[in-house]
Amino acid sequence: METFDAAIVILGSGIRLAVPLILACLAGLWSERSGIVDVGLEGKMLTGAFAGAAAATLTGSAWMGLCAGVLSTVIISLIHGYASIDQRANQIVSGVAINMVADGMTAVIGNAWWGQGGRTPQLDDSAMFNPIDLPFAQSFSGVPILGSIYQHLISGHDILTYAAFALAPITYWVLYKTRFGLRLRAVGENPAAVDTAGISVRALRYGAVVICGVLVGLSGVYLSVAQAAYFQPHMSAGKGFIALAALVFAKWRPLPALATCLLFGFLDALSIRLQGFVIPGLGEVPVQAIEALPYVLTVILLAGFIGKAIPPKASGIPYVKER
Repeated sequence: METFDAAIVILGSGIRLAVPLILACLAGLWSERSGIVDVGLEGKMLTGAFAGAAAATLTGSAWMGLCAGVLSTVIISLIHGYASIDQRANQIVSGVAINMVADGMTAVIGNAWWGQGGRTPQLDDSAMFNPIDLPFAQSFSGVPILGSIYQHLISGHDILTYAAFALAPITYWVLYKTRFGLRLRAVGENPAAVDTAGISVRALRYGAVVICGVLVGLSGVYLSVAQAAYFQPHMSAGKGFIALAALVFAKWRPLPALATCLLFGFLDALSIRLQGFVIPGLGEVPVQAIEALPYVLTVILLAGFIGKAIPPKASGIPYVKER
């Protein structure tokens, strides 16, 4: 029973750790399905986390933090979209620039406002997204196995966690079951054919960029307003890049992307659990080696599967409208 309880704790922690990856991965999926490569997810997550924490600190409202975080990332996404769509700039360079600017800007502004090395003040419970107990969670807690699963794995998460898991099937439905999704995927494969049909390639790509901004904004807000209760510099810790790796591994499909992000989350939770683990005859495993597990998995997945993953054909290629 102790093993089962430990597994429940790891799985519950893995779900929470996977949420920012799920949202960022879905954000990248929307953008890249339209043909716009977005390696700036890391910087957008930092921007959303900072704006969300700053607004929640100043107003005392988690919802104001959510609006500020999402608005900030939508603006940055539009800047990336303008550079990629209208100016036909190199999309990789634009994304890297976003990462660099966001990394420095959030730390500098945060330090200028609060003088805590870029960190925002600790948020009160009223300014955070707190866990939600689903109906009968306490009543069923005494039921063997099923009670623990319902109480700790299904119930007890914040609203952004439930939203992340709902957005994966919603993304699948929109992309594969609606006219808008069909046109968006077509833009990422053959924008000239879409343009010939009288559909605006520019409008579709801008729409995808805005959706990307909303989702990655939710990811950043989750980090600071739901998970950590504050913002600190570099708090995304490479999660934007891990989300990109999960997107490649999932071959730009929503439901496999959800499963891959959960895998990363569970491994991250396991690495936390294994800190202080002692191997007989070798001694305690270094903390640095355990913390590196998620990133090692990222490298392994990319090395083993990137050659088999085929991105949308027009991905990263600016479209020039024929006269």
